[in-house]
Amino acid sequence: MPSQRGPGGLLLGMIKACRPKQWAKNVLVFVAPAAAGVINEGSILVHTFVGFVAFCLASSATYLLNDILDAESDRQHPTKCRRPIAAGVVSVPLAIAMAAVLFVAGVGLAWFDNWQLAMVVAGYAVLTTTYSLFLKTIPVIDLVILSAGFILRLLGGAFAADVPVSDWFLLISLFGSLFIAAAKRFAEKQELGDRAAELRPTLGEYSVEYLGLLRSVSIAALVMSYSLWAVERADGDPAAGLASASPWAQLSIVPFLIAVLRYALLVDQGKGAAPEDVILHDRQMQIMGMLWAICVMIGIYT
Repeated sequence: MPSQRGPGGLLLGMIKACRPKQWAKNVLVFVAPAAAGVINEGSILVHTFVGFVAFCLASSATYLLNDILDAESDRQHPTKCRRPIAAGVVSVPLAIAMAAVLFVAGVGLAWFDNWQLAMVVAGYAVLTTTYSLFLKTIPVIDLVILSAGFILRLLGGAFAADVPVSDWFLLISLFGSLFIAAAKRFAEKQELGDRAAELRPTLGEYSVEYLGLLRSVSIAALVMSYSLWAVERADGDPAAGLASASPWAQLSIVPFLIAVLRYALLVDQGKGAAPEDVILHDRQMQIMGMLWAICVMIGIYT
């Protein structure tokens, strides 16, 4: 195991403190242009990639601020105690400087692309920072803010590519993000056990039954919304801007449903505290995700 002392250890700690693994969440920026059928256009892809990088920079800034505020409680956590700031590898003044530079770089890059994207990126950073400061201590509101983070990424992609956002897109985004937020809280509660309320006060407010209700409602609404969108697209509804019928959208319901149910199973087993780890390490979800993407891409681009 490499030493955390010296310039090499500090640099590694600085990179780790930015949580590059969680940049996988920012792939959501590509969803809106992909769903609109324009992601294969060179200029659109460039603008969307700029949005992705801007969100990566801004999100890393918010992770740093969150870890600064949570350093003391993180030291009591079984896994978060290894975070560079909590472990003392990265000092608080250095982390503040890094956060400021990353925030300015993220919003500045987004502004260079277009002002609407910059507003979404800045709004995401402000909302997430406010969450870290006090909103995460308010039950239900903390779930709404977690969900809003995912939705803003999706909207950021739409603004970056200058594509309209449909009602179906908003509904699927809303219920999908709420499901992930409720699943995350449930997994955290399972992971921390009796210490859940001590380390994260809002977890003491949520019962297992309540979080189960939220997951059930959100997953049902998510699957229903996606299925209705897929059927409408497969029928080639002219009102939705679809000229011809295609079975691929309907076929995509199968891997989508399997992936959602698989994620729900993993969460029930207490493995959903870090959604990006579940997606990056579960082979079945990866396979279903690829099959879903293939079906959707064929349905949109052929």
